[in-house]
Amino acid sequence: MVKIGLTGGIGTGKTTVAKIFEKLGVPVYYADDRAKEIMRTNSEVIKQIKDLLGAEAYHNNGLNTRYISGMVFDNKNKLSKLEAIVHPAVRKDFLDWVARQKTGCVIVENAILHKSGMDQLVDIIILVTADIEKRLNRIEKRDGKSKKNLKKIIKAQKSEQKMLKNIDYIIKNNENVDDLFIKVIEILSIIKKKC
Repeated sequence: MVKIGLTGGIGTGKTTVAKIFEKLGVPVYYADDRAKEIMRTNSEVIKQIKDLLGAEAYHNNGLNTRYISGMVFDNKNKLSKLEAIVHPAVRKDFLDWVARQKTGCVIVENAILHKSGMDQLVDIIILVTADIEKRLNRIEKRDGKSKKNLKKIIKAQKSEQKMLKNIDYIIKNNENVDDLFIKVIEILSIIKKKC
């Protein structure tokens, strides 16, 4: 089975690309969604997060994402420790998920593919990119955040230049969804020869 990593910064459209792959019959593992689910339900992960960040990391039997973000956004030490708890659990969950799939290829959609170590688990990496103004407009429309705050978020994320490490394919997403669909079909037709 060929494992494909799909990555890109905020607002590039990687989730849209992932959903197109799904429509074309390729199973997709959404790492961010699974990480949140693991943080909510895995008792060992919950215990470790509470030990690191305090009981306030959870409220009303749920994950207190605002509190957690506030604790780690400007604290690299705590962020590294949190990642050391969550990333291995997500990698294990991904491999368990892959073992249950019955197709020739699968995709993991992950904005932090390299940072999380999941780049080591895949055979092919696809980077989704877009011009900065397109990204800002998409996120502003989707999340209702100001462009000033969005620029800070984008700056905090790994630069696309650093993401270019070990990339096999790049999808430039500056056009419409029809154009994007064609690009995905082209790449999938190449990849399927390896599946």
